[in-house]
Amino acid sequence: MDKVDIRNRIREFRFKAEEMTQQALADRVGITRQTVIALEKGKYFPSLELAFRIAKTFDVPLEEVFQVVE
Repeated sequence: MDKVDIRNRIREFRFKAEEMTQQALADRVGITRQTVIALEKGKYFPSLELAFRIAKTFDVPLEEVFQVVE
């Protein structure tokens, strides 16, 4: 089975949210700042639960934050 390429727009949404810091996002969703950095760089893929918490933080649907790239 081929690896799925998942991209995210977390950094973009943080800046749209009054330039929310990585630490502020981490605190709101219950992760570390280092995890936010890894997510934004595409080095870490969140659990489904965490992905939904991130999307809820920005008040957008999950698929607006995370997309499968074909």
